[in-house]
Amino acid sequence: MSTRRAPAIAAIATADPSHRPRVALYSHDAQGLGHIRRNLAIAESLAPLGVDVLLLTGAPEAASARRPAGVDLVAVPALAKDAEGDYAARHLGMGLEDTLRIRAEVLRAAVASFRPDLLIVDKHPRGFRREMEPALREARAHGARTVLGLRDVLDTPDVARREWRRDDGDAALAEHYDETWVYGDRRVHDVAEVLGLTGTVRATGYLAHGRVPALGHGVPPSGAPATPYVLCVLGGGSDGAELAEAFTRASMPAGHTGVLITGPHLPEHLRRAAKSRAARRSDLRVHTWREDLVRWYAGAAAVVAMGGYNTVCEVLATDRPLLVVPRTTPRAEQLVRAEAMAALGALEVRRPEDLTPTVLAADLHRIVAGPPPRRRGIDLDGLARIPDLVATLLHSATPATSVVTVAPTTLAMPEALSA
Repeated sequence: MSTRRAPAIAAIATADPSHRPRVALYSHDAQGLGHIRRNLAIAESLAPLGVDVLLLTGAPEAASARRPAGVDLVAVPALAKDAEGDYAARHLGMGLEDTLRIRAEVLRAAVASFRPDLLIVDKHPRGFRREMEPALREARAHGARTVLGLRDVLDTPDVARREWRRDDGDAALAEHYDETWVYGDRRVHDVAEVLGLTGTVRATGYLAHGRVPALGHGVPPSGAPATPYVLCVLGGGSDGAELAEAFTRASMPAGHTGVLITGPHLPEHLRRAAKSRAARRSDLRVHTWREDLVRWYAGAAAVVAMGGYNTVCEVLATDRPLLVVPRTTPRAEQLVRAEAMAALGALEVRRPEDLTPTVLAADLHRIVAGPPPRRRGIDLDGLARIPDLVATLLHSATPATSVVTVAPTTLAMPEALSA
């Protein structure tokens, strides 16, 4: 990346004031809430551009999430992934192929009706099981610009390359996309090199800074304990059983309260068990979810979490110590990310096979009393760059579109890694 003076885009104006530029963001959302949470963060970062944003998601829970003005969503029938990595319809009683056919038709119809000027597809270059191919062809037919957005780590390099070849990723990039954006920092993990990506590839930096609002005057998040607290989060919760049990059985650092946020997908019997253990302790609380979760990160004495992309970004945007207990199956993505960041001093890692209440208690006591983490060497400014990248593509997509510029800023902008 080079540091150069880049415009801070305030808005995009069109010759027809009744037509605001339109951006569609797709995520398949078969496990957890990571993909839609990343797209929600991107959508919020685009608010200064004055665009309409349509989220195309397989996570119906997103309908209850806080969204800025100008952002709406279309939810397709939800999928679920089991511990072996197999997929099925989450709610419907029909087979996977029938569910995917419905999803593909809804996605194509949404793109045809919304007619986005820019379509950003998360992770899968053809959509999950190629469900976005009709929508991608629709978008290209009416002149939309298209971007593939990749998180920093997909899996181990061997698995990532094998799946990219299976999906014929290089051909998909050539056929469907103008650019690829990697939401990470090559110093942590270089997914572009792992996959041998072709075309225009830009590393945006992690989508971190800008997610956590300033608390101001030490105001704690709503409902936080009066004492200092250690926060444990399970992401969506579908695979957080072992961490939930270890945390609710671990002793807390002296003078601290433990707060567990299970996520909406932790099985109900496990949630009840965690709440039952908390009811017998004065230093433990259990919540299913908190809409202002990023405030809880900023107010915590320390955070212990699984190592999903969004959780890591949100905590890295604070100065709070982070202990990651990564998921290792069916994907090693969280482990690869956590160990790479631990090597840079940004966080600590506890492998799940070594996790016990006693071991976790010792970890929590140590990180609460330890020095602050070192995070200056990781690029966390992706959310500040994406509006400028979007504005540039929108300007080139529609001749009648003009870019309105105010108050230029100095920011390291992502150069193309390959062309």
